[in-house]
Amino acid sequence: MEANEPGGRSARKHQAIMEAATAAFMAKGYAGTSMDDIAKQAAVSKQTVYKHFADKEKLFSEIILATTDRVEAMIDLVSDIPADADSLEENLIRLARQFLTTLNQPQVLQLRRLIIANADTFPDLGAAWYEQGFERVLTTLADAFQRLADQGLLRIDDALLAANHFSGLLLWIPVNKAMFHGGPQHTQTELDHYADAGIRAFLAAYR
Repeated sequence: MEANEPGGRSARKHQAIMEAATAAFMAKGYAGTSMDDIAKQAAVSKQTVYKHFADKEKLFSEIILATTDRVEAMIDLVSDIPADADSLEENLIRLARQFLTTLNQPQVLQLRRLIIANADTFPDLGAAWYEQGFERVLTTLADAFQRLADQGLLRIDDALLAANHFSGLLLWIPVNKAMFHGGPQHTQTELDHYADAGIRAFLAAYR
């Protein structure tokens, strides 16, 4: 059947609906977006939208959970910290700069705001997104820190807590400002400064 063919017209319409809905939800929020809006933006009929998605809630859920796949690159980034005492600070700063830059991209911040704004309405969805997304990054980072501790490069009693401290030192200022101002508020130079300062504070506590 056409609906089961990845390259078929049905699959292309499904993808078009997903992309249109993502753009609409990002721009207008969940409550402000209608299935009519999504159909119009996807250039399909509303009947076609409902053929692919039973209702707006299911469409919203699929879009949100689909974004958890994007953390794979972040997981790869944090999982491989070289165990080299002489270049530990340099390696952590490099990681921190990439970590901070990635999580301060406008679309990532928009997605975070969208999920938080609807957490009361869809608490299970918010929890699933966190568990399948950022929590996996923290767990992977904790494993990497534990390996460094096992080799004597860090002093860590609770690796997961250390991973949360690491991310908190980096994200607290720029992400909070972005959440309240509606978008990124810092230049790349400023983000790099936060990354460098965050790593110095982290190593002062854990090296």
